Amino acid sequence: MSAKPVPIKMPTVSPAKLQRLYVEAPLAEGARAELSTAQAHYLLNVLRLKAGDHVLLFNGKDGEWRCIVAEAKKGAAILSAEEQTRGQEAGPDLHYLFSPLKRARQDYMAQKATEMGASLLQPVIMRHTVADRIKIDRLQANAVEAAEQCGLLRVPEVADPVKLPKLLEDWDPARPIIFADEAAANASPIAALSELQPQPVALLVGPEGGFHEEERAALLEKPFVLPMSLGPRVMRADTAAVAALALVSAVIGDWR
Repeated sequence: MSAKPVPIKMPTVSPAKLQRLYVEAPLAEGARAELSTAQAHYLLNVLRLKAGDHVLLFNGKDGEWRCIVAEAKKGAAILSAEEQTRGQEAGPDLHYLFSPLKRARQDYMAQKATEMGASLLQPVIMRHTVADRIKIDRLQANAVEAAEQCGLLRVPEVADPVKLPKLLEDWDPARPIIFADEAAANASPIAALSELQPQPVALLVGPEGGFHEEERAALLEKPFVLPMSLGPRVMRADTAAVAALALVSAVIGDWR
């Protein structure tokens, strides 16, 4: 009587080598998530994955899960969650307020703000704002892409545009606004930030043309606004975003 063949156990692929996708569906053991048409096309036609392959999913609430492609057909894919690879992390409570930029620079800014830990992206219309249209879905898509590629477990919320006077009128003073003030004295930004304790904060970076004097005056008269210099060099708005976010993260954020 011949011996039964021993089944071969396929090695588990390291999570670090798996494609990551953001979904809105709840994730738990055995949960099934149907991908969007664009996501299904990318997995099945670009990456050439098939039924039985694995992918990592996250939704910003339930952590990260290793999922198996349970069903794959033209234009559609359903994934089934098998194992949680990382628990959910809260991340810093940091709102990034910005004047909308031209297309490519705004894409870059949204990606970098997401990578730097922003929990909300808030477009603010100012006197020198040059972007004529603000595509919220494009901002969201860039944030999602950055989160997927950089191993993040959450995607920042994207708020509707608001004019600066309305923003200040409705602002909750319990959340200080760190104002990247190009006209501030070139004092140490670290010393300025040290006045704050680790807490929910917002960071405001202005347009390429800078703040109008009336806008700057309106900001400086608010007790919840903290001006901060970014040093002696003039920066483009998207560069200023990265520099200011790095300072905030290092001094009062989750880099401490």
